[in-house]
Amino acid sequence: MDDQASEQKLRINHVPAGKGPTTWFDGDAYTIKASRDSTGGSLSFLEASIPPGSGPPPHIHTLEDEAFYILSGSLEFRSGGQSRQVGTGDFIHVPRGVGHSFRNNGVHAVRMVFLYTPGGFENFFVEAGEPAEPGRPIPRWGPEDYPRAVEIATRYGWQPSLEEDEG
Repeated sequence: MDDQASEQKLRINHVPAGKGPTTWFDGDAYTIKASRDSTGGSLSFLEASIPPGSGPPPHIHTLEDEAFYILSGSLEFRSGGQSRQVGTGDFIHVPRGVGHSFRNNGVHAVRMVFLYTPGGFENFFVEAGEPAEPGRPIPRWGPEDYPRAVEIATRYGWQPSLEEDEG
């Protein structure tokens, strides 16, 4: 194998099914499949499980675009003062600066993937969450946990927004 082919091979990232660092975050589970570090900063890619009743408050990302793809289940997605149901196979792209939120109003966990460009926002979940432990239920947060998460989130360009100000 010549040096150019060897160098190209080193740039390919492969994370097998069921692998990747997993973080618990307020009842959700996030598995990092690609990070800023593993992609040279170009993107972050996460797989997530969002249980019933879960979802982030209205917010804006100021540093990256965000995209979602729903693998299974359905969510209520809000942006620009409008709400829509999104489900299995649906894709949503949210440009940076656009307010949005989602909530699982169903009875089953939603499985979805997130793409952030450029990469880096995955570090928020790592810093604000806790490492997952096999065999334990995912803990939900109490009111005392949210101020710390918001403080960490703002360091990653996340800002709270009001529903009527979104979009």
